[in-house]
Amino acid sequence: MNNILQKREKSQMSDEERVRDFQRNLYQKAKREPDFRFYVLFDKIRLPHFLREAYKRVKANGGSPGVDGVTFAEIEENGISNYLSEISAELKDESYKPTAVKRVYIPKANGQNRPLGIPTIKDRIVQTSCKLVIEPIYESDFEDSPYGFRPKRSAKGAITEIRSNLQQGKTEVFDADISKYFDTIPHDKMLK
Repeated sequence: MNNILQKREKSQMSDEERVRDFQRNLYQKAKREPDFRFYVLFDKIRLPHFLREAYKRVKANGGSPGVDGVTFAEIEENGISNYLSEISAELKDESYKPTAVKRVYIPKANGQNRPLGIPTIKDRIVQTSCKLVIEPIYESDFEDSPYGFRPKRSAKGAITEIRSNLQQGKTEVFDADISKYFDTIPHDKMLK
């Protein structure tokens, strides 16, 4: 009986609530059992509520279309459900292949250009869905100190932490910025 009530409650949850519930459970499991290995997660990426939540987040970020030229307006004109169902089917039958990334250059204040890669909306949806599934596992292992690109963390939180550290007498700062480092990584060796 309790199981039936839980299923009914889950069916009444929004996509965002269902994703957060799943993430919370994964995080708690990973935190309790640091040596546990999660082997069966790929199938979660293609679940409708994960793809719908991923679409919502990708659209909220806006952005230009990728090399395929497909826009949010076109996706919505043809039906979001159909679009996401096609992605889910490709993931299920393992025929999904990421598309090439569109390269554009953004002017920098110093007069140079910074390269920017723009994936297709489809690839951004799959990437976001994947992130939603695996992020809580990695978050359970991360140190508390980093604030960049972390859930529930912000520049404001980092400033608060810096103030607290200064009040405790911690005044040493280490900063490292290696110019164009990512461009120099031997990607072929990393992939092997």
